[in-house]
Amino acid sequence: MAADMDIDFTRRNKKPRPLTEHEKDKLEEFIEAIHYSARYSDEQYEYRHVQLPKQMLKQIPKEYFDGSRGTLKLLWEEEWRALGITQSLGWEHYEVHEPEPHILLFK
Repeated sequence: MAADMDIDFTRRNKKPRPLTEHEKDKLEEFIEAIHYSARYSDEQYEYRHVQLPKQMLKQIPKEYFDGSRGTLKLLWEEEWRALGITQSLGWEHYEVHEPEPHILLFK
């Protein structure tokens, strides 16, 4: 399904990078503060954005970041779920809102 979503796979890790237990523990305190937008859609997709607490970004492993952009990479489902993002199956992380890098866009 993801292949026909126009996702730039060069902006992802080559394979999902699991979090260590220590990394998960550091992120735990932020999970309750993750904000999920209402769903919105166009003719092709349903969308939503997920806003992470800004302080949370400092606890996310550096391998999840794109150094050239200064934002998170596009995350594999295994990665965004490990961060504590919970949503139904089928969502793909397709973009980071660069002016506000704590906002992840899903479709």
